[in-house]
Amino acid sequence: MLSYIIHRFLYMILILLLVSVVAFIIIQLPPGDYLTSYISRLEEWGQKVDESQIASLKERYGLDMPIYVQYLKWVRGMLHGDFGRSFQWNKPVSELIGERLMLTVVISLLTFIFTYAVAIPIGIYSATHQYSLGDYSFTVIGFAGLATPNFLFALVLMFMLYKYLGLSAGGLFSSQYQLAPWSLSKILDLVKHLPIPIIVVGTAGTAGLIRVMRGCLLDELKKQYVITARAKGVSERSLLFKYPVRLAVNPIVSTIGWVLPGIVSGETITAIVLSLPTTGPLLFRALVAQDMYLAGSMIMLLVFLTVIGTFVSDILLVWLDPRIRYERKA
Repeated sequence: MLSYIIHRFLYMILILLLVSVVAFIIIQLPPGDYLTSYISRLEEWGQKVDESQIASLKERYGLDMPIYVQYLKWVRGMLHGDFGRSFQWNKPVSELIGERLMLTVVISLLTFIFTYAVAIPIGIYSATHQYSLGDYSFTVIGFAGLATPNFLFALVLMFMLYKYLGLSAGGLFSSQYQLAPWSLSKILDLVKHLPIPIIVVGTAGTAGLIRVMRGCLLDELKKQYVITARAKGVSERSLLFKYPVRLAVNPIVSTIGWVLPGIVSGETITAIVLSLPTTGPLLFRALVAQDMYLAGSMIMLLVFLTVIGTFVSDILLVWLDPRIRYERKA
């Protein structure tokens, strides 16, 4: 096991290094850069920009250096906790991410709890009551949830709430609390606004997990060890939760690691539609503006969380299913 962890750790470093190179190059691929767009906007507004100003701006943003020098400077800074400075916001990248990270974590973790708390029990019910009215009903709802994009569901929900209840479903705070300092009243206002984004973001994930849980449990219930246990008189409840359910959740546990990058990225399009102040829209704006340090740092953070999350999933699988062992082949 220790040998496996060491090898995985070395692979993690290699993956992070390769992804950092690829991400930095891809962000630079579109024609021009942030400075070019910035100068174009100034000229559209009627402001003349001379060569000395352009040279000064290039030096300020480090755009006068070759791309490999910019990359090495960025990587060296990240190793020391400095993710660079955002061109668009003129703020440190770490500060920008930190401002939105707390709300993103709150929404994503609550969505994760909602998704698994709803999907696993329904999946178990559908498998143990196959072809019943309840199974057919959850199947129809599940397929509808999978087929409906989250952002479309968000738009429909916003329209219905506004037209019939006069409520606004956008944002996480009422207008009087958006710029107000944190207080008990602001926290309570946040709590009132959380159900809608949690339900919207969690719908597709819940529908998908229901189908996975149902299919895996049905497969386990048909195996010989279940038939033998029933023949020996083991109660259905004890039999169900001791082995079949425990083994059926393996595919679900293997994807838990994907939750970590989701905590940071969130549902970007849905967050834009619902006007959520999370990190997803921030990443989108950084990519559009070619804000390389902000976009690159967020991509690296997502990759790091994905790698760590996958590793955690593998460890959980070993703990959950004793049949799984990690041994190097000779």
